[in-house]
Amino acid sequence: MAKFFNVAAVCIPEKHYMVNLDERLKKIKKMVDAGDYFTINRARQYGKTTTLRALGRYLQSEYYVVSIDFQMLGAGEFETEGTFALSFARLFLRVLKRNSAQMSGELKNAVGNLEKIVREEPGGFRLQWLFDELSDICMAADRPIVLMIDEVDSASNNQVFLDFLAQLRAYYIDRDMQPTFQSVILAGVYDVKNLRRKIRPEEAHRVNSPWNIAADFNIDMSFSAEDIAGMLREYEADWQTGMDIEEISTMLYDYTSGYPFLVSRLCKLMDEEISGMEEYGSKSRAWTEEGVREAVKILLSEKNTLFESLSGKLLNYPELSAMLETLLFTGKNVVYNAYTQILADAELFGFIRNQGGAVKIANRIFETWLYNYYLSTAEVQKQDIYTAALLDKNQFVVNGHLNMRLVLEKFVLHFNELYQNQNETFLEEEGRKYFLLYLKPIINGVGNYYIESRTRGLRRTDVIVDYCGEQYIIELKIWRGEEYNSRGEQQLVSYLDDYRKNKGYMVSFNFNRKKQPGVQEIVVGDKMVIEAVV
Repeated sequence: MAKFFNVAAVCIPEKHYMVNLDERLKKIKKMVDAGDYFTINRARQYGKTTTLRALGRYLQSEYYVVSIDFQMLGAGEFETEGTFALSFARLFLRVLKRNSAQMSGELKNAVGNLEKIVREEPGGFRLQWLFDELSDICMAADRPIVLMIDEVDSASNNQVFLDFLAQLRAYYIDRDMQPTFQSVILAGVYDVKNLRRKIRPEEAHRVNSPWNIAADFNIDMSFSAEDIAGMLREYEADWQTGMDIEEISTMLYDYTSGYPFLVSRLCKLMDEEISGMEEYGSKSRAWTEEGVREAVKILLSEKNTLFESLSGKLLNYPELSAMLETLLFTGKNVVYNAYTQILADAELFGFIRNQGGAVKIANRIFETWLYNYYLSTAEVQKQDIYTAALLDKNQFVVNGHLNMRLVLEKFVLHFNELYQNQNETFLEEEGRKYFLLYLKPIINGVGNYYIESRTRGLRRTDVIVDYCGEQYIIELKIWRGEEYNSRGEQQLVSYLDDYRKNKGYMVSFNFNRKKQPGVQEIVVGDKMVIEAVV
């Protein structure tokens, strides 16, 4: 059976195209060898389970690995100490016996003792008894035991789970006096102290955690461009598409910043869907720059489990949503602080990352998805500028080509008619939003856009529009005088060089009351810049 790109559940090397995990597994093993207890906290569909499975295989020659998924336990099994201890013991024994066919006699005896207690004390089992028996098993084992627990978010009772962690902590502290696990690894979206906020939001002020023994886990689990290229080389060996592996892997990284689900989903779309489209018709045509952009367009328009999870977080955390909307549309710089709860939540759920002490949206896909999310709300689409775009949209496309100059001319006309009496704050905070709101229905369904935010610190936003295979580079900026404007033009020209374009577009939101609104052509070197002044 041929391999394929997988975006559902765990990835299996024999069945799926995967990046090589060896380097990060080596780094994690060093932590295990050192006896660290730690958590792997990453956003949804970030490869946590796949990494744990691969780590289990990687460690099995030196350790007994007991890998448990808390999703195997129902909510009722977390209700009391006794039910949890009993359920955990049964699950632990089942996994240990399955993965340890050649047990020594001492280990078999220790396992048998726990099995006997589980049978004879089903109603009165206690965490302390459980850990006493687990300690005996660790002492009897001829190899150290590593405990891995996936989906710790599934712990549905705060106190029972915290008591369990407290026992793990106590045995860790006393490991020089009583046998215990070599290493304990917890994996989930929420870190342990944030589990309390997930389970009982009213207790959010309690932040002390019995898991304060945990070592820092700073291993990068995102895919680098080199990681992606290695996966594509394996694919190319099977299919001989003739793709430019370096170019495609770099594009995939630029769009996703290496978010595992996004990389795999784009690859799956090119392999299985785009290659079958009439306008592509083959895998060779699909694995091109145009194929990547088509995959991005499909991904941003589809419903998938990751985007559903993100939208749920925006609804459940309104302050977080407001912060992201402000970050996107005003261009204001937000200083990163890990102790600010909104930022901690945004990072925890995968929306943002820390870039040089400033908050940045995690990747281009998320940035565009968030713009689409906020621009698609019923409240926003009641705006007059959106209605104007719907009325205008049929006049902008001639023979399959988008007339971007006409788009700018009409936007200037409508914006000045509708908002000419607004103040500077309105222009600065709403201008970008209203341009994108005008643009979206014009290209919707045929074209796509994404936001290039590398220049946000300089109060600029670059919009790259893909429409029927053509790209349009548009810089949105706030007017800060002639010298500043000239620097903006030069920067746009440099950007056009990067994209191998001779023509670019600029929308200047000008506070000067003596401004002359309209559209003009400016020649800068060998480039043509079409500037719209609002």
